[in-house]
Amino acid sequence: MISVTYDLHMHSCLSPCGDADMTPGNIVGMSALKELDVIALTDHNTCKNCEAVMKLGEQYGILVIPGMELTTVEEVHVVCLFASLEKALEFDKYVYEHLQPVKNRPEIFGEQLIMDENDAVIGTVPNLLINATDISFSNVYDLVAKYDGIMIPAHIDKNSNSLLANLGFVPPDSKFTCFELKNMANLHNLRKQNPYLEKCNVITDSDSHFLENINEPENTLWVEEKSIKGVLNALVTKRN
Repeated sequence: MISVTYDLHMHSCLSPCGDADMTPGNIVGMSALKELDVIALTDHNTCKNCEAVMKLGEQYGILVIPGMELTTVEEVHVVCLFASLEKALEFDKYVYEHLQPVKNRPEIFGEQLIMDENDAVIGTVPNLLINATDISFSNVYDLVAKYDGIMIPAHIDKNSNSLLANLGFVPPDSKFTCFELKNMANLHNLRKQNPYLEKCNVITDSDSHFLENINEPENTLWVEEKSIKGVLNALVTKRN
């Protein structure tokens, strides 16, 4: 087993709420400066900038996992991580078809820029990505699994757009085995109040929309190998 530093929840300039400086080059460059081993790009309801970030990750020696922050019909945010770019982009297509068809207004919500590995703009996404989809939380686990992915309820200790804030409880038929906290100091109380979480793994990420907020190399995962498969397996293997 080896220990890797990570930040598995961050947004690029493709998310309308992401800063313009959150380009693929800057994200990977800052992650390298901070000496992170593994990162995931998780834009709102899209994976379209993952390819550029993954290409740059190879150059910098950083493992990049393709991902997405999905918004369910209940407006619960869920981090979805995938075993391959191909499957992530297939999921991207599915999600876009289930996203509320409201056009983005860049002057209000921000640009939604698709970039290549040279930070050149190669396209935009017309529909507003921060809207909810018609995908229910209860269907996310099985749906993401069809695309060789895993689900991680995002920042469940936040008072908005989280599993506990929006649903009020962990559904008893849940299947996820990893969740994300914004503040690890909340872990003990949340597990005490929600016994389902006791055997789940927990991670903490930056949810960064600005370069300076990308995590320092303080959080670690124990993995069998530094690979996407190794990281995903470590995340979903249940605690004893």
